[in-house]
Amino acid sequence: MFNYNFRWAQALNSLPQMLEGALVTMEIAILSMAVGIVVAIFLTVFRLSGQRVLAAVATIWVEVARNTPALFQIYMVHFGLGSFGIHLSPYLSLLIGITFNNAGYLAENFRGALKAIPDTQTRAARSLGMSAGQAFANVVMPQMLRISFLPMTNQMVWAILMTSLGAVVAMNTDLYGVTSDLNARTFRTFELFAIAAVIFYLITKAITLAARLLAARLFRY
Repeated sequence: MFNYNFRWAQALNSLPQMLEGALVTMEIAILSMAVGIVVAIFLTVFRLSGQRVLAAVATIWVEVARNTPALFQIYMVHFGLGSFGIHLSPYLSLLIGITFNNAGYLAENFRGALKAIPDTQTRAARSLGMSAGQAFANVVMPQMLRISFLPMTNQMVWAILMTSLGAVVAMNTDLYGVTSDLNARTFRTFELFAIAAVIFYLITKAITLAARLLAARLFRY
């Protein structure tokens, strides 16, 4: 029989701690996206460089990031590197793992965006005296980022949700980790994780809404 006694007041008393964890969650997601975008741009350039070694490195990165579980990637950063004497904190392991995943997906998004940009854009830039690098940086890349803006928003949402995988490396300062620790002390499982789910939902909806408003403002023409 259903005899669970809800104690929302007790769970809500933990809200300040959970919000602090949410800030850590957002910090990891934002950092992983910022670094992931930079790495993804380099991976995209490597794949187009014609240099076989660089192209192979970029291809392997993208293939591993897109075709293995994110949980596996975080686990390997923390415990895999630990086998070789490289011991990272749970925070850094989670950040690197999510960044690795973000960079792989974003590089593929950028590659798709490049296909939507006519070659005439590059030829026109070169005809104005730009080098190949200048043409890419000043003409092609801004268009690539514009086309990829909404997919990048989706990846940001995914990065927020991926922070919960930090549990596998004993990460306990993010939203999921704080909620788990509170649950271990209070046994208010349903209430605490329901509140955490609402916070995750509000964060992701706020990111999606902000991205749409920003896109409407930046890409009006």
